[in-house]
Amino acid sequence: MQWLVNVIEQHGLGLVFLNVLIEQLGAPIPAYPTLVVTSALAQGGRFSLPGLLALAVLGALIADILWFYAGRRYGRRVMATMCRISLSPDSCVRQTEAVYLRWGARSLLVAKFIPGFASVASAMAGALGTSMRRFVWFDMLGAAIWAGSALLLGSLFSSAVGELLETLEALGRWGLLILGVALALFVARKAWQRHVFLKTLKLARISVDELYELIQAGAQPLILDVRNEFYRAEGRIPGAVALDEKDLQGPGCVAAEHGHEVVVYCSCPNDASAARVAQRLKSLGYTRVRPLSGGIDAWVQAGHPLEGADD
Repeated sequence: MQWLVNVIEQHGLGLVFLNVLIEQLGAPIPAYPTLVVTSALAQGGRFSLPGLLALAVLGALIADILWFYAGRRYGRRVMATMCRISLSPDSCVRQTEAVYLRWGARSLLVAKFIPGFASVASAMAGALGTSMRRFVWFDMLGAAIWAGSALLLGSLFSSAVGELLETLEALGRWGLLILGVALALFVARKAWQRHVFLKTLKLARISVDELYELIQAGAQPLILDVRNEFYRAEGRIPGAVALDEKDLQGPGCVAAEHGHEVVVYCSCPNDASAARVAQRLKSLGYTRVRPLSGGIDAWVQAGHPLEGADD
């Protein structure tokens, strides 16, 4: 365990920069504890607090600018990729998107305090055309507030952190094992939460070809688009009606008879939002509700038409 303490003491500045950079790029390796520990050690004169703050902000800014340019270049596809690679349930990504759409660049001031929000918000800032100057200003302030709070905690509780490090050092290899197990449990918990979330979404689905055939045959199913406004700008399936999940408040929330064919779609890789809305509609008495397998992406890939696109 002594070697780990030595690494922190000798390479604390570089460790902080690398940890923050990796976390903000999306890896499930929390940087906040590293900031707290290095701040506590700084009280003994080992590090410069301004240096720690500057490197933490720089690491976060580099990662966020990369996400910003990814959003600027690839647009809405970046968020779909995040859903696929994130250990958080798809709904978490969608919720953070909604926060950015509501508050804009100002949401970057608190983004670092919400796991996974910073990368999503940065990509959305680029996709929505936020100016680089405005993005960098709010992102830098947000990173400074986040890192500064960790450094403040480390300063206030330096003695407690020091005692913890001494305890881990006394444990030797067991101390290192404890740290490794704690990190493994953190990642495993995230993976399990995602597994449980996806398991709850298992519903009978309708394929895009089946839906297209229904429309062509004049069956007139009620098609519900539950994407947020950001994604609807790409266009919608012909005849689709926009529906916000928050509008599902009673049996009359959807303008259709309970036995009418209802198809729900979104832009989530796992049809998460669509399946969640479908489950809610079933609980309200709508008996023929199915999510669209693959969502809008599968519809486009199959070559079926869209309407209402603004680009």
